[in-house]
Amino acid sequence: MEEIVLKEGRAARLRPFDESGLARGADGALHYLDLPHSVLDMLRTRVESDPSHEAVVELDGDRVNYQQLWDRSARVAGGLVAEGVNVGDRVAIRLGNGLDWVLAFFGTLMAGAVVVPVNTRFQESEVGYILSDSGATYVFEPGHDLPDGRAHVHEDLRLNDLAAIFYTSGTTGFPKGAMTTHECFLSNVETCQRVVQLAGREIRNLVSVPLFHVTGCNSQLLPTCQLGGTTVIMPTFDVKSFFTVITEERINLLTSVPAIYWLAMNQPNFDELDVSNIRWLTYGGAPISSDQVLRMKDAFPNALLGNGFGLTETSSVATYLPHEYSVDHADTVGFAAPPVELDLFEPDPITGAGELLIRGPNVVPGYWRKPEATEATFQKGWLHSGDVALLDADGFCTIVDRKKDMVNRGGENVYSVEVENVLAGCPGVFEVAVVGVPDDMMGEKVGAIVVPMPGTEFDPGALVAFAADRLADFKVPQYVQVRADPLPRNAGGKVLKNRLRDETTWERPLR
Repeated sequence: MEEIVLKEGRAARLRPFDESGLARGADGALHYLDLPHSVLDMLRTRVESDPSHEAVVELDGDRVNYQQLWDRSARVAGGLVAEGVNVGDRVAIRLGNGLDWVLAFFGTLMAGAVVVPVNTRFQESEVGYILSDSGATYVFEPGHDLPDGRAHVHEDLRLNDLAAIFYTSGTTGFPKGAMTTHECFLSNVETCQRVVQLAGREIRNLVSVPLFHVTGCNSQLLPTCQLGGTTVIMPTFDVKSFFTVITEERINLLTSVPAIYWLAMNQPNFDELDVSNIRWLTYGGAPISSDQVLRMKDAFPNALLGNGFGLTETSSVATYLPHEYSVDHADTVGFAAPPVELDLFEPDPITGAGELLIRGPNVVPGYWRKPEATEATFQKGWLHSGDVALLDADGFCTIVDRKKDMVNRGGENVYSVEVENVLAGCPGVFEVAVVGVPDDMMGEKVGAIVVPMPGTEFDPGALVAFAADRLADFKVPQYVQVRADPLPRNAGGKVLKNRLRDETTWERPLR
């Protein structure tokens, strides 16, 4: 493998986040200087300072304060130890969203074991692979009581200790286990507070995304616990319940994908709902148009909006686009979130786009039992993300494609995410994916697969005209296929473009 020569990240003119309390470590990366020793140390501090404050609410289920959360988790830990779980053992959580998931998570750490969150949407074959690959010695299964024993808390956890293994849900091949340390968790917690501007605020955070995902666990549950806020958990998402919960539970922080906010704002009774208590509205995971951001600003007038981007390998947040830039720079994912540094590998001399490199204490040290994949992905302290990106002088990062999804049109690179970002703003578009269509002369041409908004008629010609006003000619789709079914996605929500290519029969080109 060729040696990679890199400079110390990229300087940026704009620095919108608090970057105090950072120092460069022996690994070359920036680190927070004053983190707790472990996730449990973080939680213990909160329990000691405000034990009676409401910590976790499961809708239509139990409510616990911080002391109860600690005590019940410690009894789960004792039950695990009684079951023969040893320090360093892997413990898998197959539970759905709810208080039991949280107790299982903290209880596993209290036992000194390593949490293995399992995606509840995985097929049994995928689950079997994860349990085998991780070597899990205990599995929290749905429908079974949590283990219960004498309270137990392992006291010797440190920042570099392995805390969890989050398995990726890639679009090809078997999932890979991202080894998440306590420092990875805690660095992301601190980063979330800084970029979303949460410190010193009373937080009531609605978790409607899965806790087995790094967004739900690392960027919602844990930061809320660190701040002594209340995490309100939806076991299953339902847009009507979504509204009821916001009002009844006095929610002031929401995190979801753009499509969920679109569904919410298009409910017939949305104008009758009181959303004045919402102070933060964060989103990510899919393209979003500036028009939708404007609608969200209007619909939630008291909220600070923000777009977060990250990977399982970055323990969640790697970049963040804050409120003041959310409309004019909606096509970007914002700035490197402290203490993250960004760079590009082998940027194209014409477009400037290259593979996005990410470095920071939130980046996991590698993949569980995958030395070759680890060596290929983590080089010289930098994570090779597999995303093609642009970095401008101000510091804005724009994700333009996955390396494997780039369309090569007669030697011109067309980045599918760039085109998708534009097409997402076309009236009538609910979901869109851009792929290469094989062509004898050009190699590939640009094709768009569109799922229209419910109850609308869709004109492919209007989409092409919309794109032609906003994109270079060679990037404008020549093929448009309208699809009634939702785009196929894997268990982690990523669009399965290989399957789309196989399923789509292209008609004659429109141009």
